[in-house]
Amino acid sequence: MASMTDLSLRSLLVAGMCASLYAGVVPQASAQTGASRIKPGDHIAVVVNQDVVAASEITLRAERAREEARRRGEANPNMDELRKAAMEALIEERAMVTLARETGQRVEDPELDRVVANVATQNKLTMAELKERLKADGMDFKTFRENLRDQMLMERVREREVQKRINITDGDIDRYLDERQAKADSNPQLNIAQVLIPIPEKGTEAQVAERKARAETALARVKAGEDFAKIAREFSEDANKDRGGEVGLRQAERLPDVFVDAVRELKPGQVNPRLIRSEVGFHIIKLLAREAAANPNVITQTHSRHVLLRPSQQLTAEVAARRLQEFKRAIEAGQVSFEQVARDNSEDGSAPNGGDLGWVSPGNFVPEFEEAMNGLPIKGISGPVMSRYGVHMIQVLERRQIELEPKQLREQAKVALRERRYEDAYKDWLKELRANAFIEMREWQ
Repeated sequence: MASMTDLSLRSLLVAGMCASLYAGVVPQASAQTGASRIKPGDHIAVVVNQDVVAASEITLRAERAREEARRRGEANPNMDELRKAAMEALIEERAMVTLARETGQRVEDPELDRVVANVATQNKLTMAELKERLKADGMDFKTFRENLRDQMLMERVREREVQKRINITDGDIDRYLDERQAKADSNPQLNIAQVLIPIPEKGTEAQVAERKARAETALARVKAGEDFAKIAREFSEDANKDRGGEVGLRQAERLPDVFVDAVRELKPGQVNPRLIRSEVGFHIIKLLAREAAANPNVITQTHSRHVLLRPSQQLTAEVAARRLQEFKRAIEAGQVSFEQVARDNSEDGSAPNGGDLGWVSPGNFVPEFEEAMNGLPIKGISGPVMSRYGVHMIQVLERRQIELEPKQLREQAKVALRERRYEDAYKDWLKELRANAFIEMREWQ
């Protein structure tokens, strides 16, 4: 198995692995193992298997959560609730780490050395400067390394145990493909044109009546034989008026239900004889074309690249997003290339290749990443995109359509089903892990 620092985002997202390493930041809090975590004057708050949670850890994590809440504009977050949440999170982490050790999970020193070096690079520090920075923050270098080792152990045991719980059978794949085909058959492509007469959001009865009268005038002229496109350009108040009201060919599921219902019984070229009322206003609807559903076996593959920053207790999501916005502005101003930004800053295995993710089929990335990617034009660069792996900046390089072979279809279905079931499997495993752990609560406050 490739090391975590060598894995590409594709394998991370498909497999569901989350490598939340402290790259790009210098950790400031200790997370040592066993009794060595307890400093003079500190207390043991919880015993978890063969490990402990120190009272100072709970307090520190709760204080950081309060700071983050205040940055988000939340007034006076409840410290008791924050301490409780911090304690629960630390208990889960200790349970994962002890399970990883008991089952033989290891992070070898050379691999850990690469991760530590990446932290120094992200902070533009030499190794000597990193050690001095850690010392100034009250953490010795050995503790820092062990923190990272524990984090990597947690990620590995989580990935292994959760994936073991997700069983995808041939029957599951057959049902998925049948459902997808049935959905495609019931989802024709429609090209619709409209004349929209909007209603003010809080319009009076008189305003609504005036708008309806205008719409009825336009509909009467269409029924009298005037050109629909001409009427749309004259009366309509939507973004497509200059195109004669034409919305463009889209799958039915991507259109408002009111449009789909309005053309259900129409033949291409016909206009619905009634005014259609929606929350937006009054519509006159014409069906321009109805085409068979797109072949679900023909997919659009995307060639993209990205920069990934992983939030941590020291690098909040907000700060990561601001950094990515700065990178985007520099790229668009021609001050630096996307590839160079990725090589220098991305916390993902694709960084040496300039963030290049290669050609990827739908369903291979988590939904929030894929949705943002699909919304970009060729060469377009996204703003910050949050996923469960961190904050991304995405650029689409190319797109192409291919027809999948049966074996490829089944593999794609398997990936989609695994992603669909991952979150529930993770929650179930975490609940079971907690139930099977030895947990002793101590008086510490």
